[in-house]
Amino acid sequence: MGALTHASLVEYLLEEAYEVAETIEAGADEAELQGELGDVLLQVVLHARLAEERGAFAFDDVARGLSAKMVRRNPHVFRPDGSLQESFPATVEEIVQKWDAVKRAERPERKNPFEGIPDALPALARAQKSLDRAERAGFVLPPEIPVPATEEELGGLLFAVVGSARVKGFDAERALRGAVRRYQESYAEQHEK
Repeated sequence: MGALTHASLVEYLLEEAYEVAETIEAGADEAELQGELGDVLLQVVLHARLAEERGAFAFDDVARGLSAKMVRRNPHVFRPDGSLQESFPATVEEIVQKWDAVKRAERPERKNPFEGIPDALPALARAQKSLDRAERAGFVLPPEIPVPATEEELGGLLFAVVGSARVKGFDAERALRGAVRRYQESYAEQHEK
């Protein structure tokens, strides 16, 4: 095995994250969840150790940065000194609005609500995140179509769409990535005018 690098560890970080999701969705016991979360934490520790060897940062820096970010991005929960606020916003919408305002203040150069959505996300996750951001930015959402009543039925429908696409020789993942890209580009086009 060659030297460990951030790039060589990416696949394991993603795999461990998917294993946590699977453990949660399968309703596994707390001990299994604890173990899977430990596996994700190990990946964080490994990346921090590689950075520490380069003299860039250490695990403690990661933890301090996370703590500062949580306090900074959640003024509805924390005071600037990190202690808890005495009262909290009444609705989730108010919390999201405050959080979005803080993020905009942190990154004023970001004019597009889609900036920061990782290109590497699977197409469905990227589509969902793009639509969430678009809605919060007041951008036109695509027309809704009737969907099944349950997530299980929705999963079956999505699976059938992928199957039909496969029969026609289409790559459903690539097709959805393209649709998301075109949607994001339409936002940029409308806001450049």
